[in-house]
Amino acid sequence: MTEILLIRHGETAWNAIRRLQGHLDIPLNPEGERQAAALGRSLVGTKIDAVFSSDLQRARQTASAIAAHHGLPVQTDAGLRERCYGAFEGMLYAEISERYPQDFAAWKARDIDARFPPGVHVAETMREFATRTIDAIKRIAIEARKNDCRRIAMVAHGGVLECAYRAALQMDFAQERTFDIFNASVNRFAWDGAALKLLQWGDVSHLAKLDADALDEVAR
Repeated sequence: MTEILLIRHGETAWNAIRRLQGHLDIPLNPEGERQAAALGRSLVGTKIDAVFSSDLQRARQTASAIAAHHGLPVQTDAGLRERCYGAFEGMLYAEISERYPQDFAAWKARDIDARFPPGVHVAETMREFATRTIDAIKRIAIEARKNDCRRIAMVAHGGVLECAYRAALQMDFAQERTFDIFNASVNRFAWDGAALKLLQWGDVSHLAKLDADALDEVAR
């Protein structure tokens, strides 16, 4: 059994204002950097055999904060990238609904085969995205097992985490999402060589001190 710590990257400036990122390469903001540092510290006592990351910098920055404590390299894999949203990328959610009302409606209706208009990149359908990401997670886990890695960290994106959650629980995309996906959250899965099993979801206990410190700062 291989344990996978599937982690969402820390906050970016675009996360904070609900601007869609997709494949656009946006870095962590100062809050995201603090989240990543807290995440890294929280995993110091956890034996991690390898660290993998999406090749987008917000994920790589977060992964580096983990890997630094374990003397490990960050191994990047484009298969762990966020979904590509085509023309939606770089736009605020409100702007998308105004400019592309029909495509926005298809997105919100969770049409698994909807393809949005092209932008800087050609958009992926949800079906294509889910296939890519789950295949990447399984491929990495299989290779890790060959190298006798018992616990690995993968830093990716909100959409990737959603795909993994649904795959583990055999939940199709027609069902509305009822679970939160937090920045810098640790989500634990087991890989038995054939399927993913969800062990723990949405652990952000390591961010509690950051929240307390922020409240102290406001009170001063």
